[in-house]
Amino acid sequence: MIEKNQELVRKVAIYSRVSTEDQAENGYSIDAQLDTLRKYCELYGNEVVGEYVDRGVSGKSIKGRYELQRLLKDAEEAKFDEVIVWKFNRMARKNIDLLHIVDLLEKNNIAFRSFSENFDTGTPMGRFALQMMGAVGELERNTIVDNVKMGHRQRAKTGRHNGKVPLGYKVIEGKGDSRENKSVVVVVEEEAAIVRYIFEQYASGHGLKTIANQLNHRGHRTKTGKPFSTTAIRDLLDNPMFIGKIRYNRYENWAERRRKGISNEPILVDGNHPPIITEELWDKVKLLRKKKGSLPKKRFEGEYLLTGLIRCPECGAAMTASRTINRSKDGTKITRMYYSCGRFRSQGSSVCHANSIRKHEAEQAVTSRIREAAVNPKVLQRVVKRVNEHRSGRAKPLRDELVAIQTRISKLEEKKRKYLELYEMNDIDRNLFSERLILLNKELDIELARRSKLEVELQDDQADPVPYELVRSLMTNFDALLQNSPFQQRKTLLHLVVKKITLDSKRRVEHVELMFNEDTEKHFLSVAPSAGNMAEGAFPLSGKAPRLKQLISIVI
Repeated sequence: MIEKNQELVRKVAIYSRVSTEDQAENGYSIDAQLDTLRKYCELYGNEVVGEYVDRGVSGKSIKGRYELQRLLKDAEEAKFDEVIVWKFNRMARKNIDLLHIVDLLEKNNIAFRSFSENFDTGTPMGRFALQMMGAVGELERNTIVDNVKMGHRQRAKTGRHNGKVPLGYKVIEGKGDSRENKSVVVVVEEEAAIVRYIFEQYASGHGLKTIANQLNHRGHRTKTGKPFSTTAIRDLLDNPMFIGKIRYNRYENWAERRRKGISNEPILVDGNHPPIITEELWDKVKLLRKKKGSLPKKRFEGEYLLTGLIRCPECGAAMTASRTINRSKDGTKITRMYYSCGRFRSQGSSVCHANSIRKHEAEQAVTSRIREAAVNPKVLQRVVKRVNEHRSGRAKPLRDELVAIQTRISKLEEKKRKYLELYEMNDIDRNLFSERLILLNKELDIELARRSKLEVELQDDQADPVPYELVRSLMTNFDALLQNSPFQQRKTLLHLVVKKITLDSKRRVEHVELMFNEDTEKHFLSVAPSAGNMAEGAFPLSGKAPRLKQLISIVI
């Protein structure tokens, strides 16, 4: 029997998480977790000062778990003495993430306790048990992942498709009783005609952009309803499913490595689905693809600092490097370099227009704008004033949205209560009750996630005003580094700090939005140039600028 703790009352924060898969497969319940943990805290005389709940969120990654982010922010402000969870894997699936979270809590003198595993990190044995159980939990998860991959490999080896099907196919329910016959891949003739057109056009010598442009002008769209791009055309041309083959395991660890994780042992077998094109046409296209792939890629003369940062004034897409070559009267070649709309270059004139801006003009405008903010105190004062006005003004619409979300949450919870009352009185069919409860829980999870995200944003926006001295130190160092660094470092710095560059209707630089965080502060302040290297008019750093504790967005 558990004896009641006679120590002083501790302030406790409860963290709970349940993913959609956990709900469906294991029957985990948020309400059950919370009820158990509340009773546990009450038994030991501890005060629950906060409940942080991530509903319908996977524990694979910390990203997107807004309640966990809010808990860690509150931990830094010492709002509680202990964090308790139902099981340690509710906090994180990966051992490295779990240890990182616990380390952050310990730095703020906050204990971490698991109810089910009956240990806490306040003791050496508790910390040891946490590391061992975290490793075991991660091993268990990785074993499950391997078993799922094994099942997918076996499906592929027997000619069955895994995941979504490409343009030209759809999956329908089969007539068989066995698991293998539950779904069948069939041809969608309207889409198959587009696939055949793409292969035939490429085999006739047309390029990726030309094919994408033709399809977009005709109003055709990809499987996801988007305009065709050169990337979409290329992926279709490289997919052997169109000749009746199944390819699997082309990439490994896609979530972390993407296209860099090329597998050494891809699976390619005959599939159970019908082909759309002939092998003769496939072989012809494959030969052309190989030949074009062996040609040297186009290399533009000069250096482009702002590729991907400038936004098209018409569609908002990132602008990429481009050039034109003309001849003067004496026959001399004249190369002019520009930044042009990436969507126009990829998808053609039916989607957007070039909206080009000269390379030198754009880069000069951006660097001059940064320099002016760095060396002119009056300009910088206006920048800081706008930053703080934006931060204070942004809070009201966020609060209004939060009120609206809370109203929707209350209505959904009231609906749940009514359905529960009907079920208890046997006035509603069990299956209907289950279906309605699942739908209500899904809607509720969405609204609760939105509320958590808004609360985190409001917590940031309600922080202290951004100090002038901090912005001055960041801008001064940023400008000095851009002036004195080689090209590759300047490009890295710009892509690290500049979020986007917008143009006005006359294709002139209108705004440059900069984003500074703790990493950029650490980078800039640790490599501050000497006063002798500073441009005339800039003021040297005093070394006493406030430390950056939050994300800062600056528009100049």
